[in-house]
Amino acid sequence: AVRRARPRSARRGASRCATARVRASGPDAKAPEPSADGSPKSPATVHLVGAGPGGLDNLTVKALRLLRQCDAVVYDDLGGGEADILAEVRQGAERVSVGKRGGDKRSWRQEDINATLVRLSLEGKTVVRLKGGCPSVFSRAREEMADLKTNKVPYELVPGVSSALAAPLAAGTTLSDKVFGKHFVVASAHDCDALDFSSAFSGVDTCVFLMAGKSLPTLCERLIRDSKKSERTPVLLVRWACTDREEIFAGTLGTIVLVTAGRKLSPCVFVIGEVCAEAVAERTFV
Repeated sequence: AVRRARPRSARRGASRCATARVRASGPDAKAPEPSADGSPKSPATVHLVGAGPGGLDNLTVKALRLLRQCDAVVYDDLGGGEADILAEVRQGAERVSVGKRGGDKRSWRQEDINATLVRLSLEGKTVVRLKGGCPSVFSRAREEMADLKTNKVPYELVPGVSSALAAPLAAGTTLSDKVFGKHFVVASAHDCDALDFSSAFSGVDTCVFLMAGKSLPTLCERLIRDSKKSERTPVLLVRWACTDREEIFAGTLGTIVLVTAGRKLSPCVFVIGEVCAEAVAERTFV
């Protein structure tokens, strides 16, 4: 009897989601160190993995499987639920915390994170680079990808649940509606001066801003003045979405600054648009 191999897509653990596996190359790439028997040691794969907005409940099955198999995990500040996630890492695996917070001089520099990923791979260690949310959204994954390519390190992109999508649901709303939510835009509020409020957000039904905690007053002012949004536009602000530290603030573009006065807001997601109206009407200050 002839045993037929199953197609790759049908094998156990295969995913229909086409995650990118890249064998990197570049003129400045470092040669891998030789193994114990003198033969070249192949660099191990670095998996750039989204951890979701927080906790095991929002981790994908694939992310969990990789954490349980990896030789090293390089992880961001994952906030609520971090301990539960790290408890799933294989015993004996190397752990490197590279969490960054704006303005903290002790934060890791991105180039040092990149170098750490390359070093671990060239040591023959399979690495999970665990990022909050999804690697596709404001995670600086492209800088890490570039360094991995230059050093001939293979990598894989593994999607996660972005807080831009999860936070509105946590607050009781969706980003779209067939009548008054036909489109939405997601932006970083880290540098408001870099945003063109007069064109980027004017006419867009739903606006979502990440990293909005420190710039909330400026955001509201610019959306009203330059994007021509009404002061009565309903808004929701979600801090630590989907964690046990979650806080939800409701109001309008004209009132949310007053509603949140004196409160620490980072990290948060700020949602603006008529899709918020029902959730805002059901809430008072929380």
